[in-house]
Amino acid sequence: MRVLGVDPGLTRCGVGVVEGVAGRPLTMVGVGVVRTPADAELGQRLVAIERGIEAWLDEHRPEFVAVERVFSQHNVRTVMGTAQASAVAMLCAARRGIPVALHTPSEVKAAVTGSGRADKAQVGAMVTRLLRLAEPPRPADAADALALAICHIWRAPAQNRLQQAVAQHALKGPIR
Repeated sequence: MRVLGVDPGLTRCGVGVVEGVAGRPLTMVGVGVVRTPADAELGQRLVAIERGIEAWLDEHRPEFVAVERVFSQHNVRTVMGTAQASAVAMLCAARRGIPVALHTPSEVKAAVTGSGRADKAQVGAMVTRLLRLAEPPRPADAADALALAICHIWRAPAQNRLQQAVAQHALKGPIR
């Protein structure tokens, strides 16, 4: 399974591609950041993020895209920018028919470090260890994108089984 992880942001949008299956060693295929100037007009920043993500999709051909689910923060401007970048990533994937999964920050931290309250340094250290890298990816947005991809690879099999069970139950109709 090849997954593009996206840590959305208007100034720095982390992207990382991981390949592998649950229970086996994973491989980092690529990691980076799509950057936009903070003083640019919002529409132009979103276009730049779209172009960057499209380039990653073209180059790496992921089977899935895992995006960090936007959660409420104290700064509404930050939440809005993150949500807009997130929507661009989902749109790029949907346009190509690539399934998108949303994972919360605490879900990703728990999957990668064992604790949903891990800090950025702990996430970076575990990503480095799990992917057998010489050093943590920089900036933290890049490491977070890889953590999203890892989380999806590890959690997708269970999520797929759950979705199939729910669908089969729905086909049987209501219990009488």
